[in-house]
Parts: sequence; structure tokens; C-alpha cells
Amino acid sequence: MISDKLFSALNDQVNYEFYSAQIYLAMQAYCASEDLNGFANFFKVQVEEERFHASKFFDYIIDMNGKVIITGFENPDTDFNSMLTVFKNTLEHEQIVTKRIYNLMDIATEEKEHATISFLKWFIDEQIEEEKTDNSIIKKLQRIGEDKAALYMLDAELMLRVFTPPTPV
Repeated sequence: MISDKLFSALNDQVNYEFYSAQIYLAMQAYCASEDLNGFANFFKVQVEEERFHASKFFDYIIDMNGKVIITGFENPDTDFNSMLTVFKNTLEHEQIVTKRIYNLMDIATEEKEHATISFLKWFIDEQIEEEKTDNSIIKKLQRIGEDKAALYMLDAELMLRVFTPPTPV
């Protein structure tokens, strides 16, 4: 049985995933305002992914006979000075998410809550992918520097990104 402490932490994560979606929505808006529609698309997909993650936590809490509590969150930053800054902020945010997921895993492990441990393994793998993607784009943006043609090539590449919900195992 899941403890109140773990349910509380899982609820916090539901809300943090929704907050993450808001952060990425703000980044999408910034990119769109800069006429970089591929970058905007990248963050549109991120918004969908974060909402999917929130839904996974939401459903898990319900499945485990818990109560989901939705709260508000602070306004995300909306002003950035470059795509590199946007992606550095994205990576920093994902590193916070990773720490939060690890904390959940620590609580579940301490409590020997095996169902939650199994559930969280998917998120740990997901965070590896998220940070890898952000690091890759940061490296590309650093190499691009002030080369506008290369920036637009990366923009075109990011336009191809789509959200495909993972199939259950």
C-alpha cells in the first residue's frame, strides 16, 4: 500500500509535469514570435509529452486508490535572448525533473513499494532521453553560432518532430 508520503510526492509530480508543460508552452510562444516554427514545433511536442507524463502519474495515483490533487503553479519565464538560452534553460529544467524522479524512486525504494518502483523506471529512462536530446541541440546551437543559414536548417529539422505516445508494454 502506498504511504501518504509517497502519494503526496506523486501528486507533487503530477503538478510539476503540468508546470513543465507550461514552461514549454512559453518557450513555444517565444520561438513562434521569432518566426522559428521548427523550434516552436519542438516545444509543442514537449508540451504534449509533459501532459502525457502528467496523465501517467495521474492515472497511476487513481489506479493505486489514491486521490489526485491539482494545484496552481508560478508563471514561467517568457523572455529569452536566443535559442541557445532557451535550450540551456530546457536542459536545466529537465535536470530538475530528473532529480525529482530520482527522489520519488528513493521514497518508493525506502518504502519497498515495488509497483511504484516498476512504474518509475519508465520515467528514469525517459529522462535519459530528454537530457540527451537537449544536450545534442545545445551542441548544435553552439556550433551554429551566428550562422543564420545553419539555424534555419536546424529549424527545418525540428519541424519534423512529432509526438507519438508510447505503446504500453
